[in-house]
Amino acid sequence: MGKTTGFMEYEREAPPKIKPMERVKNWQEFQLIMPEEKLQEQGARCMDCAIPFCQAGTTMEGSGEIGCPVYNLIPEWNDLVYRGQWKEALARLHKTNNFPEFTGRVCPAPCEGSCTVALNDDPVTIKSIEFNIVERGFQEGWITAEPPKQRTGKKVAVVGSGPAGLAAAAQLNKAGHQVTVFEKDDRIGGLLTYGIPDVKLSYHIIKRRLDIMEEEGVEFVTNADIGLNYPEEDLNRDFDSVILCTGAQVHRDVPAEGRGLDGIHYAMDFLRSNTKSLLDSEHGDDNYISAEGRDVIVIGGGDTGVDCITTSIRHGCNSLIQFDIHPEKDVMRPEDNPWPLYPVVYGQEEGHKEAEAVFGDDPRTYKVMTKKFVGDKNGRVKELHTVDVDTVYEDGKKVRKEIPGTERVWKADLVFLAVGFTGPEQDLLEKMEIETDERSTVDAEYGLYQTNKDHIFAAGDNRRGQSLVVWAIHEGREAARESDKYLMGTTNLP
Repeated sequence: MGKTTGFMEYEREAPPKIKPMERVKNWQEFQLIMPEEKLQEQGARCMDCAIPFCQAGTTMEGSGEIGCPVYNLIPEWNDLVYRGQWKEALARLHKTNNFPEFTGRVCPAPCEGSCTVALNDDPVTIKSIEFNIVERGFQEGWITAEPPKQRTGKKVAVVGSGPAGLAAAAQLNKAGHQVTVFEKDDRIGGLLTYGIPDVKLSYHIIKRRLDIMEEEGVEFVTNADIGLNYPEEDLNRDFDSVILCTGAQVHRDVPAEGRGLDGIHYAMDFLRSNTKSLLDSEHGDDNYISAEGRDVIVIGGGDTGVDCITTSIRHGCNSLIQFDIHPEKDVMRPEDNPWPLYPVVYGQEEGHKEAEAVFGDDPRTYKVMTKKFVGDKNGRVKELHTVDVDTVYEDGKKVRKEIPGTERVWKADLVFLAVGFTGPEQDLLEKMEIETDERSTVDAEYGLYQTNKDHIFAAGDNRRGQSLVVWAIHEGREAARESDKYLMGTTNLP
């Protein structure tokens, strides 16, 4: 490293953001560009450690994840930033990650939890440096279309345009194949577009990368629902290989009494309608679920629940509460979560900070399980009945034990269910005769990605289950490699 003592000389500085009370007035991104000299100092904090666990990208059986799933060459581009060699840093970043502008915004940064500096200090601001490298690249005009010099004559269909599908398409196009991406929605991007609020990942950020991919020769087809308005047989007839990147979009429900009342929605229905209306008409069409003036409860303590918080606040909700069925985390790592595993510790997401600024308190309440929804005379939800629970394991299974005397009633006339997904939609898989496993995900071995049909591969959430954007990019890239190997007998793709 260029500054071997940098981690001792400089403190971690978080990236600047627009203050919560200002940013909740609009739908614009709120992360700001750091001054170059500050970024160089942050890059200098990357120490000359013997083993850079930050870029390990692995999963420890029964324990958790370590480092960056796409194997970003983090120490290399940290050093290049410190030296002011930005274009070289961008080249190293793009070597392992097709879309650092996405991960630099929405990745939870498992790399930082595995940073060696984090053993006894704050980790290097890896995610912020990644964000600034790629934005510098766009600003300077370094990121341009690079179409392949020759074509192979092979045609590949990618079904689904989320991060896995886009990564697979980018890699296969780079190998010289003619790639067509099919998306059932009206815009490309999958959950990048309609599952993540514009304040976290603006559509124009996605679109500028899509424009480059189109210029490179990738074809995008929207409103193409394979098996419905586009026959699945045509994929086999017209393409030499197919990669399924259809995600895991079967919602996990909350099957409590009163579930059918009006005003109870899946989180993704709320988020999708909001973003579509925003992009179509800046909410002028009123074709979205509005939280304005509502008492909102979000059931689910994960990122999707936070996205509901972020969105509801900008609508102008009256009150806001988030239920988390798990106990509140400690600020220190528990004994069963040692470094370099991803740290399972207490933290505030940006949506929590916004809620605290607007309503005066963190919106989360812990160990709460919904027992019943109660409606008014018009059939709309008006309150939730809950009980506190302890989570225990019996015979290896997770069990919720109710705590006597903790029953409560909560006022709410709008409820969002953000408790995750159970797996991929089955209709298309059944029509294409794709085998699934006991979890209902596509039965395709990790690292190979080939389904029971030799020419069909699967990657991302439909294969691994609900996961992170960065894992989807990783699987899309690897599935592209295996598809290329199937088509050509060998491959140069990483």
